[in-house]
Amino acid sequence: MTRRLFWKLCLIIGTGVVAMFYLINVAVNHFENDMSMLSDSSRTELTDWQTKAEIIFDQGDMSELERWVDNLQQQENIWAVIAKANVVELAGNRSHRYEYTGYNLGRSIDWKIHLYFDRAPAMQLPFKDGTTSLVVQLPQRMRPGSLWNLTRLSLQVLLPMSILVCLSIVLYRHIMHPIKELDLASRAFSKGDFSVRVREQLGSRNDELSQLAETFDLMAERISEQIMHQRVLLTDLSHELRTPLTRLDIATDNLLSHREEGVEDTQIKLERIHKESQHIRKLVDDTLTLSWLDNESPQLRIESLDLVDLLEILIEDGRFEYPDKLISADLPNQAHIENSNHRALGQALENILRNALRYTPINKQVRVSLIDHEYEYQIIISDQGPGVPKEHLNTIFRPFFRIDSARSCNSDSFGLGLALAQRQLNAIAATVFATNSIAGGLIMTVTVPKGV
Repeated sequence: MTRRLFWKLCLIIGTGVVAMFYLINVAVNHFENDMSMLSDSSRTELTDWQTKAEIIFDQGDMSELERWVDNLQQQENIWAVIAKANVVELAGNRSHRYEYTGYNLGRSIDWKIHLYFDRAPAMQLPFKDGTTSLVVQLPQRMRPGSLWNLTRLSLQVLLPMSILVCLSIVLYRHIMHPIKELDLASRAFSKGDFSVRVREQLGSRNDELSQLAETFDLMAERISEQIMHQRVLLTDLSHELRTPLTRLDIATDNLLSHREEGVEDTQIKLERIHKESQHIRKLVDDTLTLSWLDNESPQLRIESLDLVDLLEILIEDGRFEYPDKLISADLPNQAHIENSNHRALGQALENILRNALRYTPINKQVRVSLIDHEYEYQIIISDQGPGVPKEHLNTIFRPFFRIDSARSCNSDSFGLGLALAQRQLNAIAATVFATNSIAGGLIMTVTVPKGV
């Protein structure tokens, strides 16, 4: 397993956490810068103070200037002063005076105000002469960042929480989408919609959950095939059982309604009842075996055997059972296979051989040949019967399938022989397929692995 989902989650979580810290840092810096600047109204008011002080200063009325400064201090509960920033050189080169005259006595109104100091800063509002300034303590009401603590708390708590919630939603949707599809499919499947599938709903997704969807689809396909097969099997079985049961009822009714007839007639009817009973038993046994093979898909490769010995026994039995048919065999001295099953392979080949003999006309020939390949043996059983229409070459392996022309002349056949043969061969990793001979008749090719 590649653990694609694990790496996806690592990527999403890692990216989300890095993005969270980055966004928090950007947001804190942005809000801190914005909230550190004086508002436009405060700047305007401070500029108005500077303008008023400069007008009084230019008039030369120092007593009026003193009164104005005192009123400002009392009104705003701050300290304020009109000061000059002249530099007196004591030694050294005086040619760079322009670089250090007019040094700052306080902050400019365009500078940031530190949000973490408790003491209000001093603001310098220079006059036009470049040497005189109004230096005033910033009133508390003008200090920016009154909501900084609340804003910082929001940025440190609410923003990370919001990012983590968004990240959780992304993870939840990424994980829950296939789970939700599986849940809906399971509900639909439980209500009888056996065609429901999940993998195609996940698009190009390729991780552990998509693999789970594929497993679900395989399971759903297998279960739906079994259920549909069981339904068809039960329907066909009920249909097939009606015929021998009807004949059995007729024979029983005749036996009960004609008790006065002779012993010979009664014996014939009893034999008829016995025959129909055997047919029903064989039908039920074959149906149960077929159902077991379909549902359990057993692996029966447990023993070694010689195909030649097995085929010779089956051919002898066929000659005894169908003395009016000819069987020719082209077999090597031996054909040893491993990991097979004598019973399953024998019953499958017997059903195929009997099917060929059943539909071969009297005095016509069934040919059995065995070809040795590198890793497998091919058993070819060809007859001289009517063959099978091309469109039914695969259908003949379905349970209870019989061609109409064969149904009327072979009342003892239930249409289970080839279906059983195919399932038994599959259980030992062998295959069978049918083709029509150019010269007429049906050719059944059985491929059996050597198992070595």
